[in-house]
Amino acid sequence: MSDPKFWVAVSFVLFFALLGRKIWGVLTGALDGKADGIRRQLAEAADLRAQAEQMLIAAEAERAAAAAEAAELLARAREEAERLSIAAAAEAEAAAKRRERMAMDRIAAAEASAVADVRNAAAEIAVVAARAVIAETHDAAADAALVDASVVDLSKALRAA
Repeated sequence: MSDPKFWVAVSFVLFFALLGRKIWGVLTGALDGKADGIRRQLAEAADLRAQAEQMLIAAEAERAAAAAEAAELLARAREEAERLSIAAAAEAEAAAKRRERMAMDRIAAAEASAVADVRNAAAEIAVVAARAVIAETHDAAADAALVDASVVDLSKALRAA
């Protein structure tokens, strides 16, 4: 017992026995605090991951909706283009028919005008020929006989009317 090493060992054991509990409590408290902090960070990370997954699902849904809307707009644009193409073709066909009808009308009018011109020319030629024939074949005595016959026929014609 007189050995100083013994007393150093006893004091060392007593020091750790008395203060060891205190130091152990502080160390475990610090470690527990650190573990609680890590748990909170893990819980926060899990919440952030859940939120990120929800945002990803929402973004995918929005992308799918946008793709569907784009497809719908494209389909409507194609339908509209087809409808306009059909309408333009029908309009072009109607315009061609109108032009054909107008050309046919012009041809018919030109034909009628030509026929009328030919008739007028034929009538003029007939009148000139008739004058020439009458002038050559009729003399004053024949004209007087014609006038007398016309006067006699005139009274019969007036009675009949």
